[in-house]
Amino acid sequence: MSLVDTNWLENNIKKVKIIDCSWHMPQTKRDGYVEYKKEHIPNAIFFNLDKNSKKDTDLPHMLTDVKSWEKILSEMGIKNNDEIVIYDNSDVISSCRCWYNLIYFGHNPKLVHVLDGGLKKWKIENKPTDNNLTSVKISEYKALENKELVKNKIQIDQNINSNEFNVIDARNRDRFEGKVAEPRKGLRSGSIKNSFCLPFVELINEDHTFFGKEKIKEKFKSINLDYSKNIVFSCGSGVTASVLALAYSIINDKYVPTIYDGSWSEYGKN
Repeated sequence: MSLVDTNWLENNIKKVKIIDCSWHMPQTKRDGYVEYKKEHIPNAIFFNLDKNSKKDTDLPHMLTDVKSWEKILSEMGIKNNDEIVIYDNSDVISSCRCWYNLIYFGHNPKLVHVLDGGLKKWKIENKPTDNNLTSVKISEYKALENKELVKNKIQIDQNINSNEFNVIDARNRDRFEGKVAEPRKGLRSGSIKNSFCLPFVELINEDHTFFGKEKIKEKFKSINLDYSKNIVFSCGSGVTASVLALAYSIINDKYVPTIYDGSWSEYGKN
């Protein structure tokens, strides 16, 4: 159950830990934490996607190390057996990246959910929000890396010839086809050789909910690839790749999210 709806969360709000993982593309000039302090779902804890990523790299949102992750989660008061619901207030559905990070570092996937529709749908339905900063009791979180859930540039390059897995890119088609400039400076236009394109926005409704299972199946079937192979998702910086990974987990309950962490921010460097 990767997704939960707003009514489910409202009915279980005291039984789960709630994480606000709102992150916005730099050009939007929006700040997720500033918005969180003004309004959020009651008892939500903020997860800062930029600060909680790898520090010693110029690549955005790269996975941090185990010890750092344990410190981050412990300071958020998260325990290993907590059931977690993540939401966002972002056009790029950034909650899915936090969902992926938690699974990568060993949290039970059955206990990690994304709120379908996020804060946008929650507010449309006039469900409660507040601006109280949630008090946290420090925990002792223990992480366990699932290193097979991430690919690096060397593996991506090797796969161009070996074709052991499929690479699906979540960016829009103009970026994928190199018709427009990349929003991040220093990147060439284009895509990874032999990769496929499925823009994440083609799986999302106007109210930020995911398409139903059958429509998601149709979208993936429209890509002519060998589904007996594993699928690795890529994008600009690893955020919307996680949106596709969650969508695919909805139609394939045996799939565990696998991401090219560097994505085009790494691969597209001039």
